[in-house]
Amino acid sequence: MHCRRLILTALMLLLAAAAHSATTVENIRVWAENNKTRVVLDLSRPAVHKIFTLRGPDRLVVDLKDGRLATTLKSMPAGVGSIREIRTGVRANGQLRVVLDLTENVRSRSFAAGPNQQYGDRLVIDLQSAGNLQAVKRASEEYRPGRDLVIAIDPGHGGHDPGAVGRGRTKEKHVALAVSRELAARINAERGMQAVLVRTGDYYIDHRRRTQIARDSHADLFISIHADAVRDRRANGATVYALSMKGASDEEARLLAERENAAVRIGSVSLEDKDEVLASVLLDLSQSAALSASLDVGSSVIRQLAKIVKVRRRNVQQAGLLVLKSPDMPSILVETAYISNPNEERLLRDQSHQRRLADAILAGVRDYFYANPPPDTLIAADVRRAPTERVRHVIARGDTLSDIAQRYNVSAAAIRTANKLRNDRIRVGQTLSIPVFSGT
Repeated sequence: MHCRRLILTALMLLLAAAAHSATTVENIRVWAENNKTRVVLDLSRPAVHKIFTLRGPDRLVVDLKDGRLATTLKSMPAGVGSIREIRTGVRANGQLRVVLDLTENVRSRSFAAGPNQQYGDRLVIDLQSAGNLQAVKRASEEYRPGRDLVIAIDPGHGGHDPGAVGRGRTKEKHVALAVSRELAARINAERGMQAVLVRTGDYYIDHRRRTQIARDSHADLFISIHADAVRDRRANGATVYALSMKGASDEEARLLAERENAAVRIGSVSLEDKDEVLASVLLDLSQSAALSASLDVGSSVIRQLAKIVKVRRRNVQQAGLLVLKSPDMPSILVETAYISNPNEERLLRDQSHQRRLADAILAGVRDYFYANPPPDTLIAADVRRAPTERVRHVIARGDTLSDIAQRYNVSAAAIRTANKLRNDRIRVGQTLSIPVFSGT
């Protein structure tokens, strides 16, 4: 009898622990605006989740590990925007499944958001019609039709801060500047693009000053170039980072504290005369848009880097890095390699390899902005207008989509769209229709 009581007690404790570790979906909010639909799951705690798309009919499926619905959540919100209906169910493995029945083919992006002054932990899912262009958030709202895209390039470290130092005494600050100069030269050679180098020589700039230089230049994107280092000399590969929501929350708190004593602005909107709740909402919306764009452009850069180097992480990593904390400007940090790895250190010193890295980063940036051009840019005008001619190109051995795009001075995204390609895979003998624009 005593043994049976012990077993029952142990089972009750296990059930209580399982219930405690479960993530409760306390509310589901959904709204649509400007061809975008956002779904927010308010959670009791952070959740491990998986998202995938099903066709025939179109559905977006969200699985939450150890998830459950709050007993107070009696009904689902009505469908709006790209969502026809929201359904839920619990699978045999204990995962909560949330199904978004869609009215159209969409692109999706999800990210976890930590607590702020108004909400707790959240899972945010953004949907956008696959046929619509999504304008990237800018550091300035000034409208200048036909303007160049401005890309701020930040060579990490500098001056008294050498960064990481390889076994062969290669300094990260020198590698970062060399790759940044190559990238700037390539961007400046692109139609509709302009590069701004945050530092042009061997001197140190404070992290906040680096992002301020980019914002003063009305940058559409901030790219910080680095080379990683760890004690294990076998570690290798490139990594791309964006800001974590924890880092965004920290920065939001700092900006809110400073808003009454400093000229804190989000785009063209001053926070100085806004009450705390409104200022917090403006910051949260701005940072969410910038973070979503950062994750997208980071993914595009990873895909291109993977063609020339080993990529340590196939997804964009998120960290509370100070240099990425501008609230209204998409920002990524590229760890080009491990300078602590002797083989990668040798490559980082090689000028031809530096050029290949610059080519790959540019290709990723091009792909992103040709799919998501800010509406007042020359690139947006090029995307909207019909090509002046179409060139037939037969794929030869060794051809890649990025090489073909560079040869004809168009984006890989434009070629994919013109040929209804789902990805960059092409085959020898295949014929592609290349859109060519006058003036390019």
